Amino acid sequence: MVENTNDIVQIEKLAESVKKVRAEIAKVIIGQDKIIEELLVALFARGHCLLIGVPGLAKTLLIRTLSKVLDLKFSRIQFTPDLMPSDITGTEIIEDDVSTGLKKFKFVKGPIFANIVLADEINRTPPKTQSALLEAMQEHEVTAAGTTYTLEEPFFVLATQNPIEQEGTYPLPEAQLDRFMFNIWLDYPSIEEEINIVKSTTAEYVPDVHKVLNANEIIAFQDLVRKVPVAENVIQYAVKLVRSSRPVNGTNSIVKDFLSYGAGPRASQYLILGAKSRAAISGRYTPDINDIKEVASTVLRHRIVTNFNAEAENVSPTEIVAKLIEDLK
Repeated sequence: MVENTNDIVQIEKLAESVKKVRAEIAKVIIGQDKIIEELLVALFARGHCLLIGVPGLAKTLLIRTLSKVLDLKFSRIQFTPDLMPSDITGTEIIEDDVSTGLKKFKFVKGPIFANIVLADEINRTPPKTQSALLEAMQEHEVTAAGTTYTLEEPFFVLATQNPIEQEGTYPLPEAQLDRFMFNIWLDYPSIEEEINIVKSTTAEYVPDVHKVLNANEIIAFQDLVRKVPVAENVIQYAVKLVRSSRPVNGTNSIVKDFLSYGAGPRASQYLILGAKSRAAISGRYTPDINDIKEVASTVLRHRIVTNFNAEAENVSPTEIVAKLIEDLK
C-alpha cells in the first residue's frame, strides 16, 4: 500500500517524470495528447496496447520517440502473410566452434527481445505467427528447442491494425484481443495540428529528444503503481460496469439489443490497474470513479462483442460503453 512517506515522494517523482516525458515527446509529435497519456498509463500498469488507425498518423514515430525518451530498446516487426514464428522469437543456426572444430547450435534472438515492440499490422499474418507474439506477451518469455529465454523488463508490446484494408487479413479472436489492456483509436489531427505537422516535418530542423527515465526507474514505478490503494466503492463501480456489459445479467436494453457477449473479469482487473496508473502519473495517491470512467472505453470496447443488430444500426462498441457509464448509478 502507498502509505509511507517514501512512496508518496515516489508518486510525486513519477508525476514530474511523466510531465518531462510528455514535453520531450511533444518536440516530435504534434497533438495526440490523449493517446500519449493512454500509452503511459498502460506502460506503468504493465499492460499491452492495440492501436487502431489509418496509415500516416505517425504511430511508428510516436512509439520510437517514446522508446528514446525512456531509454529503452525498440524493435519494429512488420507482419506479413509469410512471416514465421521464428522470425519473431528467433532461430537456431549451426556454427563452427573454433576451439574444437565441431559444429554446434546457437540461438539467434529475434526482434521480440526488446523493451518496446511495435507489431505493425498484426492482422496481416496467420494465427500461428500471431500466437508466437501473444504467448511472449503473456509469459514474458520465449521457448526455443527446449530452452526458455526470459525477456528483458520492462516489456511493452504495441500492436497496430489497419481498419480500412481488411482483404486477406486474419482478425484476432476475442480471446486473443483480451490480452491487450487497451484498445487505442488514433484519429486524424485537427486542421491547426495538421498545419503544424506539415511545417515541422518539411523543414530542416531536427528536434533533439532527451532521455528522461531508464529501465530500472520504469520497473520501480510499475511496482509503485501496484501499491496504490483503491477505495471499495471504486472497485465495486468497476465490477458493476463490467457486469452490466453482459447480456446474461444486464438489465440495460442496449446490451440486450446490440451485444452477443460482454466483458470478462480481466476487464475489471484492467479497469482498476488503469485507474491506479492514471492516478499515479497525475500525482494522486488513490484513484476515483472518474479514473475508471476515463479508461473504460479503451479497456472495454475490444472486449464486448456486438451482434448483427448493432452492425445494421451502426452502433459502435464505444457508444455502447458510453451508454453503460451513463446508465450506471
